[in-house]
Amino acid sequence: METSTTNLKHCDLLKVSGRIDSTTSPQMDEALKAILNAKRYNLVVDMKEVTYMSSAGMRVLINAQKVCRRYNRGEVILVGVSPLIYEAMELAGFTVLFKFFDDPLLAVGYF
Repeated sequence: METSTTNLKHCDLLKVSGRIDSTTSPQMDEALKAILNAKRYNLVVDMKEVTYMSSAGMRVLINAQKVCRRYNRGEVILVGVSPLIYEAMELAGFTVLFKFFDDPLLAVGYF
């Protein structure tokens, strides 16, 4: 799994690629915590190149969303989620916790 972060004016864009499973989810967690520790709470996670995400990856995203939404500071928006990952999130009841966009530009413009 690979991650890259871009600091923008109103939010941070985290691009993730590859498989997110119990082995690689700590790497994504570290990338998200680095942004949150900088007190930046508006996050766009670009998942267009994510091929698989286990429950460990979902847990990392939910924990980041909890921190961002605490005291109405911000939120995590997901971009380019594949239909299979979206379906898994929907079955787990997690789709109500996130906003989903197909285009990163629209997601960044949301903030």
